[in-house]
Amino acid sequence: MLALLLLAAGPETSAVDAENAFRRAAQAEGQWTAFRKFATQEAIVFLPQPEKAQQALPTLDPPVAVQWWAAESFVACDGTTAVNTGPWVRSKAKGYFTTVWHRREAGWKWSLDHGDDLATPRARPAKVAMRKASCEPITEPVATPVAMLGSKSGDGQSPDGTLLWHWEVSAEGARSFDAWIWDGITFVSVVSDKVAAPT
Repeated sequence: MLALLLLAAGPETSAVDAENAFRRAAQAEGQWTAFRKFATQEAIVFLPQPEKAQQALPTLDPPVAVQWWAAESFVACDGTTAVNTGPWVRSKAKGYFTTVWHRREAGWKWSLDHGDDLATPRARPAKVAMRKASCEPITEPVATPVAMLGSKSGDGQSPDGTLLWHWEVSAEGARSFDAWIWDGITFVSVVSDKVAAPT
């Protein structure tokens, strides 16, 4: 049954395909229009505090949309959840992004998007590095990270538990995002983003 639902979900067969479709929609339809179109109803962005994307994002699209490309994609064993990360560019600005994706009956949707500026841009990859979690049974307990006192935080995982993530934001707006993937023996850190508080 799940296989039939996934086949009916749409042309994007992977989170990388979804990322590419998202980027193309931003260029064709408008940046914030595309962000809302591809977001879940519960999706969050950081401004710098966590906000519901559907309500918090601007309604007016900028004249030129940001461009971005997945460089790495970390996928749960069951294929329903992924974390993509890679470079973005906009006029004279550049940086990186990290996005959490979920495959739903209606197609891929993102639930968390964040990133930061960089002084030196990351290279656009010739080919996306994809890493899938092991499907071996999970044998170690998963410890829930404890957020710093006074911070806002959240945790998530794929339905099969093979892809985990945690984010937190301090009162000053400093932010971290971490993701781990099950390799058949232990959970391995695959993304560790740290964003300084705004000045």
